[in-house]
Amino acid sequence: MQIGILGVGNIGATLTARLTAAGHDVRVANSRGPETIPAEVTDAGGRPVHADDVATDVEALVVSIPLSAIPGIRPVVDRLAPDAVLLDTSNYYPMRDGQISALDDGQVESLWVSEQLGRPVVKAWNSIVAGSFAGLARPAGAPDRIALPVSADDDADRALGRLLVEQTGFDAHDAGPLADSWRQQPGAPAYCTDLTLAELPAALAAADPARSPKRRDLAMAVLGELMGDPSADRGPDFIVRVNRLLYP
Repeated sequence: MQIGILGVGNIGATLTARLTAAGHDVRVANSRGPETIPAEVTDAGGRPVHADDVATDVEALVVSIPLSAIPGIRPVVDRLAPDAVLLDTSNYYPMRDGQISALDDGQVESLWVSEQLGRPVVKAWNSIVAGSFAGLARPAGAPDRIALPVSADDDADRALGRLLVEQTGFDAHDAGPLADSWRQQPGAPAYCTDLTLAELPAALAAADPARSPKRRDLAMAVLGELMGDPSADRGPDFIVRVNRLLYP
């Protein structure tokens, strides 16, 4: 499959390596030009292109950029073929720089993304921290394989999202339509808590739309304070442990 990835941060870089290893032809782009794509991304098989070209003639485009940058990529997304699938990995953190005043706590992130980009999206890979995504992939059937929710309105689009998630080393759970994807947003029990396929459905069902934004902001405050000491070694699963404590 021809796949484009816009954004080569931690998630985008890992996606490039995993999807290339799965046999896909992956082109990658960022906002600064192909010459700035990190060597580890190109060494993993990603073909650097200009952002204007990343959506041309691809069957799927993964957008892995800050939510604040979403409105600005509409011209890129407009180059997608009508039958191409658009996948969104973004999350909303109002306590970080680059707040989006148009997005309220009551809105569903990927519905807003879909409105900004003018076409349906698949919500995937947003509910795992970069460290877990890079280091905890497991083969199908492994008892400790992490599961990730995939939401979309179109059944075929959702099926493709699930297939690609499986190919990156994680179980994929059908999380239903995009309107329900708030259950996998920051602050919800399924968000970045490294759950298995047996555990994930109950976590999605337990999400509370009124409580999630409060828990999200609390987690950001706690993480910001505790991670402010660069000399402290809190372990690679520190963010996951904090989320598990605060989100249920």
